[in-house]
Amino acid sequence: MSIELGTASVVTLLLASIRITAWLAIAPPFATGGVPRTVRVMLAVGLALAVSNTARAHAPAAELGPLVTSAVEQLVIGASLGFLTRLLFTAVEAAGALIDLSGGFSLAFAYDPLSASTTSVFGKFYGLLATTLIFATNAHLVILQGFLRTFGSLPLDGTMSLAHLDTELVHGVTAMFVAALQIAAPLIAVLFLADVALGLLSRISPQLNVFQVSFPLKIMLTLGLVGLSFATMPRIVTQLGSTAAELMMRIGTAG
Repeated sequence: MSIELGTASVVTLLLASIRITAWLAIAPPFATGGVPRTVRVMLAVGLALAVSNTARAHAPAAELGPLVTSAVEQLVIGASLGFLTRLLFTAVEAAGALIDLSGGFSLAFAYDPLSASTTSVFGKFYGLLATTLIFATNAHLVILQGFLRTFGSLPLDGTMSLAHLDTELVHGVTAMFVAALQIAAPLIAVLFLADVALGLLSRISPQLNVFQVSFPLKIMLTLGLVGLSFATMPRIVTQLGSTAAELMMRIGTAG
């Protein structure tokens, strides 16, 4: 049994794999230490085979110059789309960092083996929770679908609009900060009111050592409020996945 592959099929598979590999290396939930590089490469090749029929019609000529140019373009496109995807889901970790700052946990930093960096306690916890919920809510399928559709709207021989990419990056950063504030704002407001109440208590009863009361009280409030916020996290992760998919498809359409 022999399998014959045309030149266009090989070129399509190679260039599509480059774009997908660059995206998987940056975009969550695949760009973590928990996903081996071998698995990412195999997933990239499998996804490239899935989109080969769509992308083959726009494969460049099998010559050195066009191939190198297209390979660099696919690398840039995949990395840009991966960065936009990561940017949106960074909002969850940013919300955890804001909660750490308001709840008094910002002094304790932990090493995150998945991202190979130090992070705050609730920042790391919210990041792990978001990664789990991406798979639990099937948001990863929405993200993959949005990314794979870019092969139709932004073909292998197409060029991404850098001006439009700048605009979408600004929108992505804005969406990240807005989402982080929406996630953390209720908890920050309650903790702020607790600080105000403790300040009034210290004025009413100066002999009471407010510092001894404030630490356990704020820890209790933070843990309790974080536990209550779990009910809203699946909806938030699903919305972030849909926003990431729409953002990638919008960039592809403009390209």
